[in-house]
Amino acid sequence: MSEKDSRPVVVGVDGSPAAREALRWAVEDARRRGCRVEAVSAWHMDYGMIVGPMPAEIGVQLTPESRRAAQQAVLDGAVEGFADVEILRVLVEGDPRTVLVKASEDAQLLVVGSRGHGPIVEAILGSVSSYCVHHAACPVVVIRAPKAEAETEPAQARQAVPLTPGPLL
Repeated sequence: MSEKDSRPVVVGVDGSPAAREALRWAVEDARRRGCRVEAVSAWHMDYGMIVGPMPAEIGVQLTPESRRAAQQAVLDGAVEGFADVEILRVLVEGDPRTVLVKASEDAQLLVVGSRGHGPIVEAILGSVSSYCVHHAACPVVVIRAPKAEAETEPAQARQAVPLTPGPLL
């Protein structure tokens, strides 16, 4: 196996449906390539969002240790069930955009999920997938979030109650 072939497929994991689809896609691709997967999950503390007094129960959940443990649980849960491909779990403190771009430097491919929030939310929060597409050091595959079951049902199945006019006088 050449040095290029031994590089992993890197995938961003955050627990969202889009990230689960991205992980599934990355595992299938790594199986075809004969390489391992690096499942990368990033967490960071956003102290700017904490304003004013809060109950102690919430404060305990916001410690760096608890945030790290929660993200580790998300990562561990996401990679369960994939036995035939080696998956390296990578948990990093930092902004997901920069963490994934850094991981792309040693990767054959970077796979990320896209939640499809729309242009307004992406302008405010920023899009991890868009950032990766523009800054990654390797090719990037963006996997869309799966459609909700309600969106894929036929129109007849969605209409459970017939429409009626307003109150009859």
